[in-house]
Amino acid sequence: MQKDGSTLVHAGVSYEFNNWEIGVDVLNLLDAEDDDIAFFFESQLANETTGVEDIHFHPSNPRHIRLLLKYRF
Repeated sequence: MQKDGSTLVHAGVSYEFNNWEIGVDVLNLLDAEDDDIAFFFESQLANETTGVEDIHFHPSNPRHIRLLLKYRF
């Protein structure tokens, strides 16, 4: 069993001065509705008598912005 690949685009920029860094990241820039990661393995729920082989996945997060403020000691 195989699943199609996915592509997520992220972008970021930051600026350093003295011991400070400030920046912004945009994650999932194109707001893709796809799977972030997918695995094929067997799992078994408590009420099941045998395991089931299937693709388990984690959907990608919607577009969001992350700010960065960093100080180096």
